[in-house]
Amino acid sequence: MKKAVICLIILLLVAACANERTKNPSHKAETDNGKFFFLIKEDIKNGAHHTSHSEIFGKYVEGYNKFILEGIDKVQKTAPEGGGYFIGIKADPPESPLGYKLKLFGRTLLDLERKTSYCSGSTYGAFIEALNMIFPGGAERLSDDRYESLRMQEPDGGRRNDGVKFWGKWNDDGFGTQFALVQYSGMGEEIKPSSARPGDFVNISWKNGGGHSVVFLGWRRDEENQDHIVYWSSQKGTDGYGDQVVSLERIKEVKFVRLTNPEKLFSFDVNTDYTRDIPGDEIIMTD
Repeated sequence: MKKAVICLIILLLVAACANERTKNPSHKAETDNGKFFFLIKEDIKNGAHHTSHSEIFGKYVEGYNKFILEGIDKVQKTAPEGGGYFIGIKADPPESPLGYKLKLFGRTLLDLERKTSYCSGSTYGAFIEALNMIFPGGAERLSDDRYESLRMQEPDGGRRNDGVKFWGKWNDDGFGTQFALVQYSGMGEEIKPSSARPGDFVNISWKNGGGHSVVFLGWRRDEENQDHIVYWSSQKGTDGYGDQVVSLERIKEVKFVRLTNPEKLFSFDVNTDYTRDIPGDEIIMTD
């Protein structure tokens, strides 16, 4: 009798999961079919501080996005409980975009005292860790001027200001990942919100002001039919690195960027200019 009850419960759970997937036909990973990608409850059961992004969300994507998700796990593993969130340009010791010594092909990009992080630093960390995996022999191909552009500090250890070189553009106010990946280096392409898939980068502009740099994990429609965005970044709500589920009602506009041409890491012009005055995209959710 007990075995029969257990079997019945399992069947009901499987049916419920299948029903939720049926309600969200875009749940299966398609490579940018222009339809919103909705997550199911099972995808977000692990909470904020987990290191299973590659396992959970990687099965829904192809290409370089998989490496970005693996990069998230590498960053998260350096601070399993988040590591703390802090922004303070004039603090002593100074703020740290990332909570550990970040290296590209063995060459240091960041070496600061604090263990805390903030949003653009965390997404940059996932990006750099992805490059380390995509190009295991990249050290021999990366020129000194491009390495210098990617550094998060000046040669004397001081803060690299917003807008200066690659990291300065990524860290700039507004749509930093678009500035760095699309305009400056050509390593990425803009995509519409409806095309977003796990592992894409997105800058969010809030209705109450300010912004956020995150890695997109998916859209989520809850039991009350309310729509949310699910992402990974560093923020107060997760005390540093972690996943968040945020209502779309809080968002004014966004800018999504996908890593598509990472090989341009070895050929982009470090003197390329960019413009900050670009329009954002509204999220117009459809069934």
